[in-house]
Amino acid sequence: MPEFKYSKAMKRIEAIIEKIENEEIDVDDLSNYVNEAATLIKSCKDKITKVESEVQKVVDDLVEPGDNSK
Repeated sequence: MPEFKYSKAMKRIEAIIEKIENEEIDVDDLSNYVNEAATLIKSCKDKITKVESEVQKVVDDLVEPGDNSK
């Protein structure tokens, strides 16, 4: 499975939104595009949560034990 790229997913979401706003999507295909966008949004949220956790761990590791400055 290829690595998930947040920026690529965001560009695809923006493209889908633009197509919907410009009424470029046939109503028969609308559900597929909305489902694709929803899946991408969930993946982006998951990526943000994972990165936040990783960043917090790094920050926590930088703080010395007994240091209450955080």
